[in-house]
Amino acid sequence: MTARLPKWIEYGAFILALTAGCINVIGLLGFDHQSVSHVSGTATLAGAGLLNYSVATNFHLLGVLLSFLAGAFIAGFLLRGTSLKLGRHYDTALFVESFLILIAIFFLSKGSFYGHFAASAACGLQNALATTYSGAIVRTTHLTGIFTDLGIMLGSVLRGEPFDKRKAVLFVLIISGFILGGTIGAVLFEQFRFNALLFPTGVCWLLAIYYRVVLINPGP
Repeated sequence: MTARLPKWIEYGAFILALTAGCINVIGLLGFDHQSVSHVSGTATLAGAGLLNYSVATNFHLLGVLLSFLAGAFIAGFLLRGTSLKLGRHYDTALFVESFLILIAIFFLSKGSFYGHFAASAACGLQNALATTYSGAIVRTTHLTGIFTDLGIMLGSVLRGEPFDKRKAVLFVLIISGFILGGTIGAVLFEQFRFNALLFPTGVCWLLAIYYRVVLINPGP
């Protein structure tokens, strides 16, 4: 599957992972320390919360989970087919993601956890965007599956199976992008608080414009 992806996919995966890492760290550093780019931990807290947490906390956790689902739903509506094909609405999905991040800035700056819902929806949309064209090889908003696949690859090499260098490079780029995004997000959050989310917003806009202007309509 990896061999059929275009050469520029590694760069796109790195930038998307950086964006997700930035969004997530700002959620973690802000009030309630809420992760928004992946749902396993949130689902675990929601399960424990049925016994221990208040109704408001349970609503918050459930809202984050359902928002991630809603973001993936939007991507599923916008993007048809499971193969990467120029002309599909990847740019539209990125513009919607940037709009959701702007909504997150508005609510988070006011101390409202509804901003977590918007940020989680943005991440769900982005993760689904990458998954639709990669057959679940590229997941940019969390690293559990990436580390799992990388471990499987390395274990398979010990059995004598060929090493897929390109897939390994892709995974390393996603991991490094997510970590770098966390670093950038933490630095920006210290200076600008939730307005630091303007950085991933701008990245989404630039990616969308690059896709539409350079890849779709490259000109003469």
